[in-house]
Amino acid sequence: MLTVLVANIKGGCGKTTIATHLAAAFATAGQNTLLADVDRQRSSLGWVDRRPADAAPLTGLDWSKDLATPPKGSGRLVIDAPAALKTRQIEELVKLADVIVLPVLPSAFDEQATRRFLDKLEELKPIARNKKAIAVVGNRLRARTKSADRLDEFLDGVGHKVVTRIRDTQLYPDTAATGLSLFDLKGKRVGDYRSDWEPLLSYIALLE
Repeated sequence: MLTVLVANIKGGCGKTTIATHLAAAFATAGQNTLLADVDRQRSSLGWVDRRPADAAPLTGLDWSKDLATPPKGSGRLVIDAPAALKTRQIEELVKLADVIVLPVLPSAFDEQATRRFLDKLEELKPIARNKKAIAVVGNRLRARTKSADRLDEFLDGVGHKVVTRIRDTQLYPDTAATGLSLFDLKGKRVGDYRSDWEPLLSYIALLE
């Protein structure tokens, strides 16, 4: 089983959107997919509950109180981590993961928090010894804005692979409200935004 941890200590950076979209992408590709929600708000589990019966199936796991052993036979496990993780929690989650997907918004506050989180990760032996991959994702970008340009400058200096940049669109909150994702929909506009995810999905696939 390949395990993807979506994490950052900054709240509101889009972790749940990233986690639910990755889970939906795996499920629509035919993978037996689990989505574990570690956050007490249980936003990912709420999305799973809203998911239509005719959408590609996936299973939600409530890890908001304790981490559990996932069921056997699964192809993908996506973990949606909460903000403000304690060092022990970070260590436990990183131990489970094959790759850490780290979203960051175009904001000075997000960049500062992300740098602190990366510093914590780099203190862990699996990261320091390059045994765990970190995939940085620029999130909710608006082209030709000063904030996007500043984020590009920040990402150039993070010292980890920046896998993709995901553009902002109303499609994300619209699909979240119905338990769906861009991978569950069709249409040229959806496909255009869905292409932002292809580098990340290809990167994860190479880890198998």
